[in-house]
Amino acid sequence: MIAPRAELIAVLRQFNPWWDGNRVPELPRWRRAAFREVESWLTAPPAPRALLLSGVRQVGKTTILLQAIEELLAKGVPATSILYATFDHPLLKLIGLDGLMRLWKEYEPSARDIEYVLLDEIQYAKDWQTWIKHQVKFEPKRRIAVTGSATPLVVEGQESGPGRWHTVRLAPLSFYEFLQIKKFPTPKLPDVPSLRELFSWTPAQFTRVGALAADLVGPFQDYLIRGGFPQIAQIESIPLAQKLLREDIVDKVLKRDMTALYGVRRILELEQTFLYLCLHDGGLLDVQELCRSLEVKKPTAMNFIELLEHTHLIYRLRPFGYGKEILRGKQKIFLADSAIAPSVLLRGKALLEDAAALGLAVETALFKHVYTRYYAQSIGFSYWRGGPRGQEVDIIADVNGLLVPFEVKHRADVTTRMLSGLTSFCDERRVSEGYVITRDSDDFGLLPLPTTRVKAAAVKVPAPLACYWLGRSEIFATKLDMDT
Repeated sequence: MIAPRAELIAVLRQFNPWWDGNRVPELPRWRRAAFREVESWLTAPPAPRALLLSGVRQVGKTTILLQAIEELLAKGVPATSILYATFDHPLLKLIGLDGLMRLWKEYEPSARDIEYVLLDEIQYAKDWQTWIKHQVKFEPKRRIAVTGSATPLVVEGQESGPGRWHTVRLAPLSFYEFLQIKKFPTPKLPDVPSLRELFSWTPAQFTRVGALAADLVGPFQDYLIRGGFPQIAQIESIPLAQKLLREDIVDKVLKRDMTALYGVRRILELEQTFLYLCLHDGGLLDVQELCRSLEVKKPTAMNFIELLEHTHLIYRLRPFGYGKEILRGKQKIFLADSAIAPSVLLRGKALLEDAAALGLAVETALFKHVYTRYYAQSIGFSYWRGGPRGQEVDIIADVNGLLVPFEVKHRADVTTRMLSGLTSFCDERRVSEGYVITRDSDDFGLLPLPTTRVKAAAVKVPAPLACYWLGRSEIFATKLDMDT
């Protein structure tokens, strides 16, 4: 072996204290919506596949794996039938996946009915896609869950990937999850598993719930500033939280992962590109302007943007339409979390005093909630620009052919005159229902749209309430999916 066997065994025993009768390290009692899906795939997989838990750094992937191990042990699974390791460790990188399996067998050679292999940061293991393919094909009693901080790993391994693993995307905390881990007292709000239920509400219901939702405004502003990274969100000092977000998430992705995984050498230009995107979070990306401003060539800039998307730091929305409409249109950029831009740009609480920046942060938060709630249904996301005056709708979700528009108007007293884009879109595409995300808790209710081709209406929903329900309904939907 490359390293002394005793030293390697010591590493494994450190990662797997339950082998020696010790407990799993202290873990949070709260569990994210994704936990149930991971736990279900390990205990009763619906298909013979491995599980890939994918998400940006520090989003809680390791915690979910360890919570799943805790659950397996509580159900009586033999301790030595469970292997956990992370390829962040230099010695494990050296011995590789096959060396790790051999070492496990040597340490505990007894036969096992079912084996559980949970591996962190799999992207640092050589030929991991091929290894998983062989494991799934030739080791049916071995159940595998791995984490990765970059989706292009799936793209690179497409020959091996389809039919070999199921991907669960883990986004930063939803507003609902943020309230749980921060232990904020929350009002007794009704459950709304789908926002479509609001179209049947009475004016009295809107008034009563809007009054209750006023208590969410302060925590929601705190959420926009601190962000949805579990450990960082719990730090009391906002300047310290934002400093750690820059160092632990952004800097490590830009200065470590990009070099180690993709061989990026022009780190300064990559960092400048990311800073430019932070300044334009939630806006349309003018690639020509970016290239002129940063003095980089277009292929370089587009490559950087693709890598930032693949490492989960940004999302890209293409314009709604077909063919040339998409190819010629500008892309819309959202950061992975509303707190990234103020942290990187050293804004602190000043975000709350800048109405335009705050509105964009709300739009970023809303998109993350809409995406996380519905991506598993293979929904397409886009934005729309059209109509007689080039109006725009911020987010369009295509749910099995049903178009669901979301317009963010983070201002007081939203009226139909402010919704020309949403009205034009509904009229042109004959869409009867849309959503307007508002600022004030009392700006909540049903609003008919002055369309001519179809009878259409929009529900105005205060931003804290919309994100609360979308985050809560994600948990509700996951429970239904697992139960069925």
